[in-house]
Amino acid sequence: MKTTSSINRRTFLKTSAAAAVGAALLNTQSSFAEDSNEKTVRTATDQVTLGNTGIKLSRLGFGAGTNSGQVQRNLGHEEFNKIIRYAYERGITYYDTAESYQTHTWLREALQGIPREKLFIQTKIPGGGVKTADEALERVERYLKELGTDYIDSLLIHCQVAHDWDERVKPIMEGLEKAKEKKMIRVHGISSHSLPAIRRAIACDWCQTMLVRVNPLGHQTDSESEQWNAQSSPEFIPNLLYLLQKASAKGKGVIAMKLVGNGDFKNPADREKTMRFVMNIPDINAAVIGFKSTAEVDESIERMNNALKEARVD
Repeated sequence: MKTTSSINRRTFLKTSAAAAVGAALLNTQSSFAEDSNEKTVRTATDQVTLGNTGIKLSRLGFGAGTNSGQVQRNLGHEEFNKIIRYAYERGITYYDTAESYQTHTWLREALQGIPREKLFIQTKIPGGGVKTADEALERVERYLKELGTDYIDSLLIHCQVAHDWDERVKPIMEGLEKAKEKKMIRVHGISSHSLPAIRRAIACDWCQTMLVRVNPLGHQTDSESEQWNAQSSPEFIPNLLYLLQKASAKGKGVIAMKLVGNGDFKNPADREKTMRFVMNIPDINAAVIGFKSTAEVDESIERMNNALKEARVD
């Protein structure tokens, strides 16, 4: 027997989600999560709120993990530092890394001297290899030393794909909760690589924020497969939009990644299309892009500003 909720969901997907994709691409309505009800032109460097956490970060973030951080590490410390400082001078205060990217100490050096309260630092702990809560807590302590900070704004369990990920990584969750109680971290959540993982994150009260793969081309985006490197497709985007709406309604922080397809979008038209699409999803708080030059920083700020300029807050 079909329940009312299943009918409503199916109706939503058929009548609303596909239309939402088109609306986003055409910029037909105001969107992108915002704090203010006043009509104002929004920008890439606005300080926005992460879900209902009360934590602020710049709308555009700097990712230090392209191809698992190899792209940024290949720059060398001097060039990496220059680009990070340039991004900060342009108004970017959100910096994204992970244990597996091997860029913790790189960020520590690049951000040295900048007031800590001006920054939003997000990193990630592996979902495998950590067997106890105490071990997870020890990882957090190491991250603090590597990053040269007293606290981490957001710590995610990296690359979750299982529909029951919360059962599989329970010791890590307990360790991160202890870290939060000790004020070593401010919020915790997951980075997602599947739609089942997102569904579980929405239902899980422990998950305060999530990092999700979003672009209209469906390149390196989430699908129903519970494999981190599963084949992706645009056909799953309507389902993703539906889930993001549910996440936002529950007060979850939502940050978009893969806006340039992990660096694969060489055609400027694809980058433009994606930026306009993502900036018109009302349930996304911020977006992170991996940069390897000051020119890429400038391009993303300009594209984001132009996309936001066409959508005003009611």
